[in-house]
Amino acid sequence: MLAAKRIIVTGAGQGLGRAYAIAAAEAGASVVVGDIDGDAAAQTVEAIRASGGHAVAVTGSVADWAVARALTERCLREYGGVDGVVANAAIMRSADPWDENEADLRAIAEVNILGVQFTARHAMRAMVESGRGGSVVTVVSGARDGIAGMSAYGASKGAVAAMTANWALAGRAHGIRVNAISPLGLTRMSQADHRSDRPPMPDPSRVAPVVTALLSDASAPMTGAVLRFDGTTLGRYGSSLRTVAASPTGWQVEDIAAALVAEEEQ
Repeated sequence: MLAAKRIIVTGAGQGLGRAYAIAAAEAGASVVVGDIDGDAAAQTVEAIRASGGHAVAVTGSVADWAVARALTERCLREYGGVDGVVANAAIMRSADPWDENEADLRAIAEVNILGVQFTARHAMRAMVESGRGGSVVTVVSGARDGIAGMSAYGASKGAVAAMTANWALAGRAHGIRVNAISPLGLTRMSQADHRSDRPPMPDPSRVAPVVTALLSDASAPMTGAVLRFDGTTLGRYGSSLRTVAASPTGWQVEDIAAALVAEEEQ
């Protein structure tokens, strides 16, 4: 399904990112494995090569512009082009919003927002210049709709969802498709979620096929979508605005407050 494709996957040293990289290679892609942990990246590369696939590693944080650029440069140098990128790398810190510290807030914003922007920017530039287009897959989370202790992480994933929508519009004229996946998988990050009602977490290998599908031409022309996948159920988030109330003659503060209370009580 990805024969002859050249794919970049960030955060691919472990967890879901590793599963995405291995699945892409199994589908025929040549893969650039990015991770801040050089040993973990090397292990993913070794696993791909042991199965007869093609992979190289780039070590460093995607929050570093030069590292993000190096991912695309390595893909161009090793494989002659960039057909897809999975901007998966992210970090999460759990805390109530009033207990967040500056270092964690900055780190989450730099990796989860700037790191995604940096990675996708360089890859999309290569796609535009090649004239062949490509596929960008971003990663969001249910935390953007509210999970206790994940306000900073959720905010960063809300930003990624907005990037996805805007990049899809910009990329359409250049044959670049941009979609987001909100995955549910058993990873080191998900194990830090200690909610009593946390849903069951499948093995990452069960989640990876949705990313392979989005990277492939078989999913064209889908773009601008935010998908939810847990290895069993595939869903798509919608966007809609529902009218609470309308008044052709204007609103007083008291009328607005009453309408909001009535809406909340429904």
